[in-house]
Amino acid sequence: MNHIAKNIRHLRKLKGYTQEQLADEVEMTRSKIGSYEEGRSDPPIDMLIQFSEYFSLPIDVLIKNDLTYATDTSFIEIGNQRVLFPISVDMDNEDLIEVVPVKSSAGYLLGYDDPEYIEQLEKIKLPFLPTGKHRAFPIKGDSMLPMKDGSYVVAKYLDDIRDIKSGTSYIIVTANDGMTYKRVYDKIEERNALLLVPDNKNYQSYHVPVTEVLELWEFTCSINTQEYDERDLKISSIASMLNQLGVELKALEKMVRAS
Repeated sequence: MNHIAKNIRHLRKLKGYTQEQLADEVEMTRSKIGSYEEGRSDPPIDMLIQFSEYFSLPIDVLIKNDLTYATDTSFIEIGNQRVLFPISVDMDNEDLIEVVPVKSSAGYLLGYDDPEYIEQLEKIKLPFLPTGKHRAFPIKGDSMLPMKDGSYVVAKYLDDIRDIKSGTSYIIVTANDGMTYKRVYDKIEERNALLLVPDNKNYQSYHVPVTEVLELWEFTCSINTQEYDERDLKISSIASMLNQLGVELKALEKMVRAS
């Protein structure tokens, strides 16, 4: 379906422009803008290119996707273009969180920048979250103990990779490896990469080039889908204690050597 007519009208209104003002911006007549918005004619390819460049959106998104649910805060830059991440709201205008299901998490890499894919995700509301764009991701495996397989991490979208807080855990979406949840350290200056570190020491840390990072989502909270039993909690506590002791012993060893 061709959505270009209502998309041009909606994008113009988001900017607060009249038809005449938009016409001046893209160097065409007001009557042409009116004709496109009312669906009386379709923009030729050169006009589509002009609209694409002006709104910083791919031509196929302008034509194929219904953008009328988007607000001005829904545009998030990825690379040198912007794609839609619609911030869903309920009837009370409160933000909703899209939930990426376990079964289709492998397909997230194909649909993360597709408004129609995002729009079809189930949604939940958590009123205690800070402001910002949040999404819930399923956790697979045990590399981030005590987070259990099947749990969900609710995370906030990070607009700028340079805002990474080293040692904080993130959902990372990469071009080659898809989606993962790890503790991230900033190694951009040294290696133009991020260091991904699992909390479970049975797994190896590794670097991901910045050029491969598509999205970063900072941990906000977790939702466990299974109850922890007493054994789990003891193992977690012991592992945490040993990790802390390891740090303390290394510090003590340095002091002994220095003396």
